[in-house]
Amino acid sequence: MYPQHKLSSSGLVVLLQQWMQADHGATARADVAQELGQWLSTVDAVTLSRSLHAIDSFPEVLAPDAAGMDMVALEAAFAGAQAELTALASSKPVPAKPARERADNTRAQAPDLQAEAEFGFHAPRYLGLQKQMDAKLLGLRAQVRHGVSQGSRRLRQLAALDTVMEQLSFVREQRLWASLSAHLDRRLVQLRRAHQERLLAQGLPDEPQRWRQPGGWLHAFERDMQALLLAEMHVRLQPILGLLEAARNENMERHE
Repeated sequence: MYPQHKLSSSGLVVLLQQWMQADHGATARADVAQELGQWLSTVDAVTLSRSLHAIDSFPEVLAPDAAGMDMVALEAAFAGAQAELTALASSKPVPAKPARERADNTRAQAPDLQAEAEFGFHAPRYLGLQKQMDAKLLGLRAQVRHGVSQGSRRLRQLAALDTVMEQLSFVREQRLWASLSAHLDRRLVQLRRAHQERLLAQGLPDEPQRWRQPGGWLHAFERDMQALLLAEMHVRLQPILGLLEAARNENMERHE
């Protein structure tokens, strides 16, 4: 679980608050950090308390078949996954291709640029990238947790606690990540409206073919989509970073 006090100052919350503040037409909403920080219910708290008692009774000695903690492998797995996800989130959209010509040689239809002005056009790509991130991070967290559980009693306890916290917060976190698309939808509307207001104020015609060019509103939207994906990634990496940091400290203490 990502602690609420850290969530409040995360890049994800800062980004969403900036978008909301820039949206002058939006009605007042609850504080973003409070909205995103609703984690444990009373039932969950009881489950956590019971789990802590069980974790506290862990034996001091490692199981005979334990492989031992491999910090080099864990660090490499984390760095590789982070680089892969950063590249994924920063990837550029594939330009829409004209429809194929018909057998009767009817001219191919040009891509519908007006369709790109609606979030429905971009949603499948965003949700697809988010799904890939979800699978990668869930796998990475399990891998790092397994590696850490091969260490000392303290690390095994931490890995067990992380397992419990992931189970308790999984449903709420999935709802949180799913809710981000609504923020992105509002951001597209905001950017499109600002673009239209600027054209009206300057008496300029709209040129959809320039929307995706640097300075265009769709170009800005793509950058915001990347920023949102990266911010989500950084939040979701925090529990994994916590496991690695504990393992590093343990490793340093052992070699002093």
